[in-house]
Amino acid sequence: MSTIAETKDKDKVANPLLTAWNTPFQTPPFEQFKPEHYVPAFQEIIAKAKKQVDDIVASKAALTFDNTIVALERSGEDLERVANVFFNLNSAETNEQLQAVAREVAPLLSDFSNDINLNPALFAKVKAVYDRRNTLKLDDEQQMLLEKTYKGFVRSGANLDEKGKERFRQISKELSDLSLQFDENVLAETNGFVLHITNEADLAGIPDGAREMAKGIAQSKKLDGWAFDLSMPSFMAFMKYADNRELREKLFKAYGSRGFQNNKYNNYEIVAKTVNLRLEMAKLLGYNTYGDYVLEERMAQSADKVNGLLNQLLSASQPAGKKEVEEVTAFAKESGASFELQRWDWSYYSEKLKDKKYSVNDELVKPYFQLEKVRDGVLGLAGKLYGISFKKNASIPVYNKDVEAYEVYDKDGKFLSVLYMDYYPRAGKNGGAWMTNYRSQYNDGKKDVRPVVSLVFNFNKPTESRPSLLTFGELETFLHEFGHGLHGMFANGKYASLSGTSVYRDFVELPSQIMENWAVEKEFLDMFAEHYQTGEKIPQDLINKIKQSANFQAGYASLRQLSFGLLDMAWHSQAAPFAGNMIDFERNATAATDILPAVDGTATSSAFSHIFAGGYAAGYYGYKWAEVLDADAYSLFKKNGIFDTKTAQSFRDNILSKGGTLHPMKLYVKFRGQEPTVDALLERSGLKN
Repeated sequence: MSTIAETKDKDKVANPLLTAWNTPFQTPPFEQFKPEHYVPAFQEIIAKAKKQVDDIVASKAALTFDNTIVALERSGEDLERVANVFFNLNSAETNEQLQAVAREVAPLLSDFSNDINLNPALFAKVKAVYDRRNTLKLDDEQQMLLEKTYKGFVRSGANLDEKGKERFRQISKELSDLSLQFDENVLAETNGFVLHITNEADLAGIPDGAREMAKGIAQSKKLDGWAFDLSMPSFMAFMKYADNRELREKLFKAYGSRGFQNNKYNNYEIVAKTVNLRLEMAKLLGYNTYGDYVLEERMAQSADKVNGLLNQLLSASQPAGKKEVEEVTAFAKESGASFELQRWDWSYYSEKLKDKKYSVNDELVKPYFQLEKVRDGVLGLAGKLYGISFKKNASIPVYNKDVEAYEVYDKDGKFLSVLYMDYYPRAGKNGGAWMTNYRSQYNDGKKDVRPVVSLVFNFNKPTESRPSLLTFGELETFLHEFGHGLHGMFANGKYASLSGTSVYRDFVELPSQIMENWAVEKEFLDMFAEHYQTGEKIPQDLINKIKQSANFQAGYASLRQLSFGLLDMAWHSQAAPFAGNMIDFERNATAATDILPAVDGTATSSAFSHIFAGGYAAGYYGYKWAEVLDADAYSLFKKNGIFDTKTAQSFRDNILSKGGTLHPMKLYVKFRGQEPTVDALLERSGLKN
């Protein structure tokens, strides 16, 4: 009979999270990981990382950049390896067991982070190196790591007194818990609703492909007939095409009330607690608002600059947005609508108006955008621009049967990265689309550790009679996330914390959003866009219609995006604790962008995962800022040629491979030769006066 100690030792040895991963390219062996492995793994690795930090503090050697700053950087490598696996799976392949693990692990990680950042002896060593920075002869990347490390301590409470440090610990731990709970609630609400239809008459207006998708959803839920859920492909298909206005209203309100219903998933209190705790943290650190705290480490630098940008774009967007609503309203009346246009009517009548004006709609375009062909086209675009190649490898373990894994090679044949692509919605997967790393790139002087990058989507699944066909917007989504992927795959730095997408939040969207520009380029579409049944290439006149319609309702779309940015800034520009009504607050914050009637019983904040669970707090404006950057940057491709390899190489050398090793404006100017202006964006969007 083995003793308890022996059993524990065996468990440690058997824990696959803690052993070397004997897989192609040392990728995670997902099939070996069980929920019960994670907590022991985190406990052991945190203890190991603490020991490494203790060794730095205890060392009697003369302080150097390497034995203090670099040693601290390297101390978290094993922890990052396990954390990346766990938190990525908790977003893309979660279940109740993993969610329970997340709630147990979050405070462990919060405590560990605070133990480091609030360690006075460790900070004293970091500060001593920082104070000598001008005498250390560091290169740009080393200087950035030193500055980021020092500022990270200060911004995490290292200069607070003991009482302040203890309160900082409490706040950070509570914010971590609230973020997890917010995300779980949104996922539960998204999965918890289904619009079940048994009368085929209620499907009037809905195209065959969407009907097949709905039948598949119903079958997966063991229901007769058809079912529409709140996953984006299903939701948008119904909102655009369903003639049944009453059911459109029902589905819209279900989506808009996620986290805002009188049930256990209500996020109302979480929103209020989160914004007030963030404000308290900011004030504890000497800032007037949480926005001031966040924006200090952004390209924008201040709330005044952010609000200046948002208001400049607001002024340009309002006249166009109002005209667009008037046009859709008039069209709806011509079509027999005898009611005031509501938000659940917008997509329906907009799609019909777009079809009337340009003779183009999603159903005309989708047959030319078969998912597999789009994938090949996007990979081909990367090959054309950068000379890289992709090799599918079925022996690389994946976490779901629908995920594909690729080896990525540079133009000289050198291995660059592993790339996962995860295409379809499922119950354990968050909505939306995102890029992430399972391993970040770094070069320790002995080896160049290459990244493992993952792109996660929520495209409609194939049905019995047709493959997965993408809308034009989903083509843009694929290009967008692939741009993030290139940022990760081309990473070429010494330190993981500065490589790839580890850049200022309002710079990280440039590599992704610039890729969307190719979506309307004939030369690119000709590479892959052919009818899934006939093999016919996408006709020139259809491409022309896509281009002509590219700015359809650009004003409304801009106002919608600005509303999110303004709401985010409103929540995080408060200098006093929030004690009001969330809906009143929202409507005041977005009043200038609201050109359709508000819908009682719905809320934005209660499901606004970007800012309450996704790291974009006081940073959502970054999407609009990145539009300014990407329009300005793409104008160089337009000038030199959309496949110009010299321009692409410059973009790779100065943006994609550099990560956060230099201030982003310096990187941008190196590529573009000048700082960006809004002119190219307004011109591209048709909003320039």
